[in-house]
Amino acid sequence: MRYALLICQDESVITGTDPARVAAYEEFMDEMSAQGVIVDSQRLKPTSSSTTVQVREGDLVIADGPFAETKEQIAGFFVVDCQDLDQAIEVASKIPSAQWGTIEVRPIWEP
Repeated sequence: MRYALLICQDESVITGTDPARVAAYEEFMDEMSAQGVIVDSQRLKPTSSSTTVQVREGDLVIADGPFAETKEQIAGFFVVDCQDLDQAIEVASKIPSAQWGTIEVRPIWEP
């Protein structure tokens, strides 16, 4: 079963250039690639670069920035193929950002 592992963290505090964190992510990617569970992964640009789109009463409403102000923002995600939720949780617990942020494990709706 496939799961989205959403990496949530305070983007005003965390940067992707810390050598120790970069090394931790490289180690995680090597381990998960060897296990064959990673289907895809992407790092997202900061919420300041986002655009929100809504249609209300037939009118298009476009705004710069995120939809909601929150303590943590989605910084990236992994799509993993795991045997079950327990394995997905185990993989999520190994994502380095779990040490300073939150990882949301969400099943992917299969067609």
